[in-house]
Amino acid sequence: MSSSLSYYPIPSNMALVIVGASGKLGFATLNSLLDDGYIASEIVCTTSSDTGAQKLSTFEQKGGCVRRVNWDDDHEAWQAALSGCDKLFLISSARINKDFNDAPPGQGREEDHFRALEAASDAGVKHVYYTSLAFANPSKSRVMTAHERTEAWLKEKWAGGYTIIREGLYNESWPLYFGYYYELQKDARDEVVVGGDSEISWTSIADLGLANALILAAPSQEWDQRTLYLAQKRTRSLKDVAALVSKAKGQDTVLQILSRTEHEAFYTWERGMPKSDVTWWSYTYDALRDNECEIDDPTLEQLLARKGGKPKQMEETVAEMMKA
Repeated sequence: MSSSLSYYPIPSNMALVIVGASGKLGFATLNSLLDDGYIASEIVCTTSSDTGAQKLSTFEQKGGCVRRVNWDDDHEAWQAALSGCDKLFLISSARINKDFNDAPPGQGREEDHFRALEAASDAGVKHVYYTSLAFANPSKSRVMTAHERTEAWLKEKWAGGYTIIREGLYNESWPLYFGYYYELQKDARDEVVVGGDSEISWTSIADLGLANALILAAPSQEWDQRTLYLAQKRTRSLKDVAALVSKAKGQDTVLQILSRTEHEAFYTWERGMPKSDVTWWSYTYDALRDNECEIDDPTLEQLLARKGGKPKQMEETVAEMMKA
């Protein structure tokens, strides 16, 4: 190992690295691991910011290791950040602007993932757990494109074990899908425009964190070479969300469903949003029209049941968020 990799401590018992551990999903997964008895000194957490490092300070005080790395760092920096670990929990890049304007293969968010995965190979990582998204593959949604490319890379180029986890659409992300973007208490709209609707298997971040933790803590071979969905089976449409918002506000909020192109025109011209953002996002509604996010996979509920839990429902999440 070159001296350039020696600036991070490498405890001999370190096993798991969480990339993006200070984000919502990463932090929920980390806390579930620790709550379930996973030893902090056997986990590495990466973050790219001072805010993230501060958020992880309690974990570090428990003996965990926090390493700084960002998506634009070079191969050597990533190899150093992942060194000494045999499991990698790779949370997908949030840099959605890389996907805009039909980014060619290798130039969207998957470029970030490939950089981490190539470094993981050289660092000796044996098993990758990748957080994809609960759409179909292939999907009509542009949101899924980088995930499709990353899933293909793992299946075609990764020499070790891998597990692809298509995480359910967050309960907490409903304002993004509900009128792009519904501003909770500040939003005065009594009519919300969307480009499509269907039944959606919403899943809370806390439930995903616990399920991820149980998968990561299990022997790697239990989940090796598998692609699975973590999403509750009970669904709620955007029309259902409108009813929940109406109840929370004490006044009617009506859902208006337009075509995708009408949706793009409305949010570009009527709401003044950037065309590249709106166009990229609008294809999500084509996927919803095809029921891509209505998931029939018992894995999440089976995992939660091991801990005596059941999925958090949208009624509770919407009510909490509207009051916050």
